[in-house]
Order: sequence, then structure tokens, then C-alpha cells
Amino acid sequence: MIQPFLDYLKFEKRYSPHTILAYEEDLRQLFTFLNEQFNMQAPALSEISATFIRSWLASLKESKNSARTINRKISSLKSFFKYYLRTGQLEQSPMTTIISPKTPKRLPVYVEQKDTNTLFQHVEFPDTWEGKTDHLILAIFYNTGMRLSELVNLKESQVNTAANVIKVLGKGNKERVIPVSPALIKEINEYMVLKCSATELPNRVYLLVNDKGRKLYTKYVYLAVKKYLSVVTTIDKKSPHVLRHTFATHLTNNGADLNAVKELLGHSSLAATQIYTHNSIEKLKEVYKKAHPKGGAQ
Repeated sequence: MIQPFLDYLKFEKRYSPHTILAYEEDLRQLFTFLNEQFNMQAPALSEISATFIRSWLASLKESKNSARTINRKISSLKSFFKYYLRTGQLEQSPMTTIISPKTPKRLPVYVEQKDTNTLFQHVEFPDTWEGKTDHLILAIFYNTGMRLSELVNLKESQVNTAANVIKVLGKGNKERVIPVSPALIKEINEYMVLKCSATELPNRVYLLVNDKGRKLYTKYVYLAVKKYLSVVTTIDKKSPHVLRHTFATHLTNNGADLNAVKELLGHSSLAATQIYTHNSIEKLKEVYKKAHPKGGAQ
């Protein structure tokens, strides 16, 4: 029952391998639980009732799984049963009466603007291929807000140097166009020219490559970001996704329209983008408290 659903996610929804693996793990956990607790070795879809699913979710809660983790698993099950409803192999989903636990709202972690200024204006990057690659990684993340997977798969052909835009292929193969500064385009152009002579095997497909001319792997990018963010900020998380949050937060803090930020990030709904307005409100509170004569009054 699981494999046709995974094939659907892969070939029709075009989800990433990482996402598909998460779905598969969630579903296998459910079927293992049904087998071990209720001796249901190969249950028919119609036999999996809401009661069985609630029992599984209760066991997850007892095992100290967070509300966020449980919600993700509920989302996996909803998609799974919805797929079989659509194919006509199931008449009713057992998920209709399942209530998701409330999760505490977490504001996105981001790097302060003064710290990004320090990063790009004062931090010295080695005059080596690695140093130039690392600087361009950070510049692209901060200037575009793209995801880690989007960056490592970014191709030279997606950079339009004449129009100062980058075409990004996002989740579900959705394409979006991100305008960038002439300064970033200049750095990309210089990098591509240097790539032809500085690397052993110049890769004309992918933009960012290592000193052997090979496409970067995600761990390299993650470690490079962590290394340089550690120089300028003390925030706990120092990941590529934090730079995505930073991109969006700095835009909203400086008055960018929320719908425009949504398009730049490649969000499918405005609800996902609205979390950045909370950071803007916190910023406004801070400005008010410092600047207004009665701002600090009790």
C-alpha cells in the first residue's frame, strides 16, 4: 500500500527524496505499530480506523514525541489516505475525526542586519577557490532566500546576467524568478570566468563547484554557512535556513509587501509567509520602547 503512494509523491508531486523518505518512515511506523499492538499484519485500508490511529498517536505522545513531530505524522497520514480516496480504493478517510495537537508558535531565528553587514563588509574570506565559493554561497543565500537544495542544484543557465535575475526551481518543480543586485551578478560572473581556469574540471552545468569542478554536496554548504555565521553572531542556529529567514525578515522589517515576500520565497500560501510579520512587530516594539518618551513606562 505504501509504494504506490510514494511513487505518486515522486513522479506526480515531484517531492524531494528527503521528504519522500520522511513520509515512508511515518507510514512504516504506523503499520509496525498495528502489527505489534493489534496483530494486523496486512490490514486492508478500510480496516484502519480512527481508533487505531489515535492509539498510535497516543503511543507517540507517551514516547515524548513533540507536538510538531506528531503533527507531521498526521499530515503524512492525511496525504496517504487522501491519495487512496482519489484512486477510489477507499470510501472514507479515518483522518476526518483526528485532531492535531496545538504547537507553540516559534518565531523564525534570523541574523541581525548589523551582523550581516559585518559578514559581507568586514569578514575576510581566503583568496582561494574555497574562499570565493564560500563567499558566493553566503551572498546568494542572503540575496535570494533560496533553500539549501535549490542552491546546490542551481545551474549556470538559471542565472540571467543581462536581466539581473535568477530562476529558481523550487518544491514541486515550481519555478520562480528572483531579482538580484548588480553586485551579486558581477560576483557570479567573475566566479564563472575563474571556474574555467581555477578548477581541474570546469563544470558548466552547476554554478557552485568545489576545487575539483564537482557539484557541491549539502553538508559542505551547511558547514560553510555555520563557519562564517559563527564569526558574526551568537544565535544558536547557524544554518542555510537561518539565512532564508534572515532574507525574509530583513525584507519585512524594511517595509516589503508580504505578497512579494511570499513570491520571492516560493511559498504556496500567504500563511507560511506571515510568520515574518511577527518579527517585524517585535522590531517595531523595540523601536517604540527606545524612541518614545513613554515607551519604557510601566
